[in-house]
Amino acid sequence: MTIQLPLHKTQRSLAGEPSLLRSHAEEPRTSTEGHPASGTPSADPSRAGVGLLGAGAERGGIVGERTDRLGARSLRVGDLAKRTGKTVRALHLYEEHGLLTPAQRSSGGYRLYSRDAEVRVRWIEKLQQMGFSLTDIKQIVQDVEHSKNAPDAMQRVQDLFREKLDDTREQLRRLRALEGELEASLTYLETCDGCQTEELLGACAECARHDCGHKTPELVLGFRVY
Repeated sequence: MTIQLPLHKTQRSLAGEPSLLRSHAEEPRTSTEGHPASGTPSADPSRAGVGLLGAGAERGGIVGERTDRLGARSLRVGDLAKRTGKTVRALHLYEEHGLLTPAQRSSGGYRLYSRDAEVRVRWIEKLQQMGFSLTDIKQIVQDVEHSKNAPDAMQRVQDLFREKLDDTREQLRRLRALEGELEASLTYLETCDGCQTEELLGACAECARHDCGHKTPELVLGFRVY
């Protein structure tokens, strides 16, 4: 004989309400720590408005970008290195000199930089191209930051840039002169293409194949001194 047990009161009420069953089944599963289980959207109010795009960015869905708790884009040190063409070690050196500071750290301890860090890294690179070392750049930053006021700070920057502009123009003048010497030397050496293969190197000192009125460029003449 089959004995049919009575349904629990709650089970009967749920069975009579399919919508309640669905809503009960759709409730997010919760881990023992009180956080949503894997695959369940978070209800953290700090992530409101992030949406699918923000969530994908946090997981690396957008290459090199993550979204912090305030919804702002941030970069890990490796991502920043790729975007700026620098090595991770170089970025760590900038940080050691106080020239680059992470905006925050992730829960896993990773350095997270704001997008402004890209501008800062390019700025450091430009100053290095101007001939400044990292120690020099650190001193420049300190001098500007310790200025009495904003006009005084900008005056320091102007003086620095004027000095470097003069140096740059002098370098360009020397480079143009070197460019002229290289061109003259190549023109002079074009005659050597028709030289007989039996000629010895010592004969170059009194070579008659060149125009007598053509002065031997010093870049070539230096080879004949010894």
